[in-house]
Amino acid sequence: MAPAPTSTAAKSLSAGTALPREARDALRLKGLVPSAVEDFGAQEARAYEQLQSKGSDLEKYMFLSWLRTTNINLFYRLVLRHLKEIAPVIYTPTVGQACQEFSHIYPFLAPPNAVDGLYIPIAEVDSIDEIIQNYRASVPDDAVPETTVITDGSRILGLGDLGINGMGIPVGKLQLYVAAAGLDPARCLPIVLDFGTDNQKHLDDPLYLGIRQKRPQDAEFYAATEKVLTGLTKAFPNIFIQFEDFSTDHAFGLLERWRDRILCFNDDIQGTGSVILAGFISAIKQAGIPPRDQRILFVGAGSAGVGVAKQLVDYLVIEHGIPEEEAKAMFWFVDSRGMITANRGDRLAEHKVYFARHDNGDAQCKTLEDTVEYVKPTALIGLSTIHKAFSERILTRVNEINTTARPIVFPLSNPQTKAECTFEEAMRCTDNRVLFASGTAFPAYTIPGTTDMRVPGQGNNMYVFPPIGLGAKLARPTRISDSLVFAVSKALSSTLTEDERARGELYPRIERIRETSAQVATAFIHQAVREGLAQDRFWVDLVTAHPASSATSRAPDGTYSQPVLDAVRARMWAPAESVQQLLRTHL
Repeated sequence: MAPAPTSTAAKSLSAGTALPREARDALRLKGLVPSAVEDFGAQEARAYEQLQSKGSDLEKYMFLSWLRTTNINLFYRLVLRHLKEIAPVIYTPTVGQACQEFSHIYPFLAPPNAVDGLYIPIAEVDSIDEIIQNYRASVPDDAVPETTVITDGSRILGLGDLGINGMGIPVGKLQLYVAAAGLDPARCLPIVLDFGTDNQKHLDDPLYLGIRQKRPQDAEFYAATEKVLTGLTKAFPNIFIQFEDFSTDHAFGLLERWRDRILCFNDDIQGTGSVILAGFISAIKQAGIPPRDQRILFVGAGSAGVGVAKQLVDYLVIEHGIPEEEAKAMFWFVDSRGMITANRGDRLAEHKVYFARHDNGDAQCKTLEDTVEYVKPTALIGLSTIHKAFSERILTRVNEINTTARPIVFPLSNPQTKAECTFEEAMRCTDNRVLFASGTAFPAYTIPGTTDMRVPGQGNNMYVFPPIGLGAKLARPTRISDSLVFAVSKALSSTLTEDERARGELYPRIERIRETSAQVATAFIHQAVREGLAQDRFWVDLVTAHPASSATSRAPDGTYSQPVLDAVRARMWAPAESVQQLLRTHL
């Protein structure tokens, strides 16, 4: 038996009732815990029993949060064993409700004084070095953050400005980094910038935990974030930063200001675009219409919608040789005032200008129905956060327009209460021909009168941001280029099995996500080396010795080589399978 861990190692040890008697004696636990010494399987069975006993998804969320902060090894064993069931609880859609209730449930998510991230008020950004020192003193010495997700809570999912309550998003995203791509949970750091809120409901809530003031103007916002990011990267020079759920203008502004200065990524802009591009690549192959004949209508013109559309433009240019202006002309946008045109009469936000139509003459469509008639789209993509925006009438009309091709319908808004339509509605209204991907999970659908069950595609960002984070951690690129994100989309689309393709599915089954993450991260590393961005010599030498075009390549499109994939798999964290393994890890 290995000797019992001591000092900080003992603090981070998650063995619970599986701790051997020798270790209990060394830690002075005799008589302080039940006498039974269990294996991890028994602990897992008990935890799953408790999870199933909870009466609501929010109760399940709270139980899992407590488990994560008290026994992280058991938590991730449970998550990985039941990923399809638990992912919607620790992230969308349940995390949306958890964020709305965060100030009311916060004390019950973890034991008192448990440190689960950074809360940085705008009045204390000058103390960022002290805040970071406090964090380092509260965690084991070797828990140096490698990955952070940071938000200011100003645009949480489709729920709007939640202020400090948005902390549930960084926490949830980092759980998916660990579960899907094997990042070390001890090296993940969630951060919320407590910069106020413009949501009066929260300002009036006596239990709200954030500062009670309106949000700052742009100059103060960018000055404050500059101090935070400078302090963060000074303390942790190799950290990978994911910006998450900032307001549209600030999302674009932060990415523009920082993308060439630090290793950073915006999941709303780049991640959403990447995962939807992967699904779109799969859909294009099955639609029965040439790529250049697609007419793509976006409903919603925020940062996510425009980010997605720009990546689709890049795909059409790079992969299909369509000139940029022609590719851009394949896209139409609808916002709250109707079809976006250059001569609509209002001042367009800067990010909308690129896709504003100049060929509409005097035509101005005020509604989505009018725009559908005007555009006659082959693809309908929703990032509007408007529930049921894709009405049965609109879906039926899109089906009628596409009699010789399969219509593409992507209702991508989160959570489910904001989704533009359901999978069942899309199937019924398109005679079961739809190529479908949603932003939130929907149940499978059995075609009436048959036993033919169809599984909806979910354009879930968890297919792309975890492998991007894993690839960034390993290869340490100087920046996340557009071509790196594009390589991720191509690699993800290549991970579908023959069975998945035969059933018209657009994404791999979620149960395979750790394997697909390894493959996508490997393609990311190959691309980083190819572009001269990778700084880690190990990966540069390995990719150079085993390029993706070599005979050892296993990817259908040659996006990675087997030796590099094997090396990536070997570096993915996984929960311990036995207490002996856990003890060895912490000694």
